[in-house]
Amino acid sequence: MAPQVKRVVLAYSGGLDTSVILPWIKETYNCEVIAFAAELGQGEELKNTRKKALNSGASEYVDRDLREEFVKDFLWPMVKSGAVYEGKYLLGTSIARPLIAKEQVKVAHEFKADAVAHGATGKGNDQVRFELTYMALDPALKIIAPWKDPRFELRSREAAVAYAEARGIPIEQSKKKIYSRDRNFWHISHEGAELEGTWAEPQDRMLVLSVPIEKAPDTPAYVEVNFEQGTPVGLNGKRMSGVSIIAKLNELGGKHAVGQVDLVENRLVGMKSRGVYETPGGTILYEARKALEGICLDRETLHYKEIVSHRYAELVYYGQWYCPLRHALDAFFTQVNKPLTGTARIKLYKGNCRAVGTKSPRSLFVPALASFTMGAEYDSTDAIGFIRLFGLPMKVNGAVRRQSTRASRARAARKKKQSRSS
Repeated sequence: MAPQVKRVVLAYSGGLDTSVILPWIKETYNCEVIAFAAELGQGEELKNTRKKALNSGASEYVDRDLREEFVKDFLWPMVKSGAVYEGKYLLGTSIARPLIAKEQVKVAHEFKADAVAHGATGKGNDQVRFELTYMALDPALKIIAPWKDPRFELRSREAAVAYAEARGIPIEQSKKKIYSRDRNFWHISHEGAELEGTWAEPQDRMLVLSVPIEKAPDTPAYVEVNFEQGTPVGLNGKRMSGVSIIAKLNELGGKHAVGQVDLVENRLVGMKSRGVYETPGGTILYEARKALEGICLDRETLHYKEIVSHRYAELVYYGQWYCPLRHALDAFFTQVNKPLTGTARIKLYKGNCRAVGTKSPRSLFVPALASFTMGAEYDSTDAIGFIRLFGLPMKVNGAVRRQSTRASRARAARKKKQSRSS
């Protein structure tokens, strides 16, 4: 049974889904709809959303610039964790949803709304990310999710386009331009169209933040990323805000076709989906921080951190940002990142992004120890006892296997001899 509501705050982007959902909620639930838009670096996408929302039936339009909070409280903790989902995805959409939903709940409280709504489909991950955040921050709010409402007849993007055209709602998409995109200043994602199969090559016209590899400059570029305790603080020795760092690296990385990922991923809801992600600045930051880790973290910490990073990525992807485990892991990563002060020099060329130099006052790399030249600082005879002890379990296992093999062969020989004599 559908909940009875009087005032709903809708997470509104001005894209296809929320453009048609706003009037649908108002008509179906006979309620007031407040459109809430979060500024996370979408560029020109929010330019006309106020006018569109009000013309589509919204009683109020609220927008909030959340870029600084996005960097400080969401992106930097994720960067410090090194979280990557399924080895490729830098979690650009995943990490933004908890912040949008958090502010949406805040707006609901300000306007005394009794419900919140989102335009995520019933097949995707975002429905989980939004609703888990609502539940964590205010379980009393009712949740309106049209794609899961049996009365919602717009079951395809083509149907949504037709609905918008019939009501004169301006949209970017058409039946020929049907990509579903999500953008913030960390990344942009592309789904739909030829990406709904796994054989078709993504078309260059899809790209927004970066150029095709073939059109990247023939000369490489270099950039130095400066860190303090694992947090990016500047570029090329110049201190900058987090927003400025990401913007500059997006521009530079995009010019050199860095950060393009074509991925078939495993969604939380159980299906596989294909998407193309552009994350130029984030790719550079991850490579730089990883290089700094290599010289500043001891082996045991580094290896264990990689295990925990994988779990952190799942928490972000699954929408569990506000769960106790994520908060506990943040404390772990804060400690792990304390030695990570220094600089990584990154080379960008034709879609490639790799660290070519690192330096840190906390570096554990000692040239004299790493050198092939034997010196007084390393007594190679110590390795004799170390290898004996380290290999003892394998030595014992090998001896047992050898003894067992000999016994088996002896038994086989006796059986063979007995069969001949009989």
